[in-house]
Amino acid sequence: MNKSEELGKLFEEQRGHLRGVAYRMLGSASEAEDAVQEAWLRLNRSDAEAINNLEGWLTTVVARVCLDLLRSRKAKREEALDEIVVEPTAPKEDSTNPEQEALLADSVGVALLVMLDTLAPAERVAFVLHDVLDLSFDEIASIVGRTPAAARQLASRARRRVRGGETSPSTDLKSQRPVVDAFLTALRAGDFQGLLAVLDPDVYVHVDIPGVPGGPTEIRGAEKWARGAVAFSRMVQSVSIAVVNGGVGLIFAPGGRLTRALTFKIDGDKIVEVEVIGNPDRLRDLNLALIDE
Repeated sequence: MNKSEELGKLFEEQRGHLRGVAYRMLGSASEAEDAVQEAWLRLNRSDAEAINNLEGWLTTVVARVCLDLLRSRKAKREEALDEIVVEPTAPKEDSTNPEQEALLADSVGVALLVMLDTLAPAERVAFVLHDVLDLSFDEIASIVGRTPAAARQLASRARRRVRGGETSPSTDLKSQRPVVDAFLTALRAGDFQGLLAVLDPDVYVHVDIPGVPGGPTEIRGAEKWARGAVAFSRMVQSVSIAVVNGGVGLIFAPGGRLTRALTFKIDGDKIVEVEVIGNPDRLRDLNLALIDE
């Protein structure tokens, strides 16, 4: 085995780790693969024999590439492309498909990906590197171009936004959680009777999803809404519980991209009111946070 082949073998041993790092930072499987590809190209242009810690070196390179991509994405104010063509020179697995994207999102956590997408680029990178990968703030500082103290502040600010959430004094997440859990369990099972058990008979549902011709804007009655909800039970793989605007809610995020959110008004052990939010402007303004498991 020559040096080039040996380097390729060492890189392949790191590919899974690097892809996981990049995916958490970017939320896109194809972009993550692109970042990993760039790390391979830079490795080939470097003096590999002088690298003492290959995993650390590659992780740093991938983090810097991801930060550049996030900053570019923010500056252009557009979503990352689903498919990105990468150079075929590096040892590389097949391009990702929607099923692989869904599996990646599920392995990381759909709710976490949605929360990470609310962060500024440097906050997101600092949070992933520290809270997920346990890198020191000295190491993170050199990647984000800040002092160690500033890097610590970035990670702390990101952590508050991801983990904290703002709840109103009247909100009792602990009492709401079992009700929403029961709703989601029934929804995932396509259990019509299970949905009726947790919905108030006169539940009111407001739907704010633009661009759906003929779609209802309000639904009244548990049976009517439960029938429609059961029809969408096959899509709930990408639904997760989260804190939405201070209360326990649901978010629908295929591949980690938020497309719907549900908020609930709960009285005792029944859901009495639901809002289904699909308006992009309103989705961007939601106050979201991970919920304690």
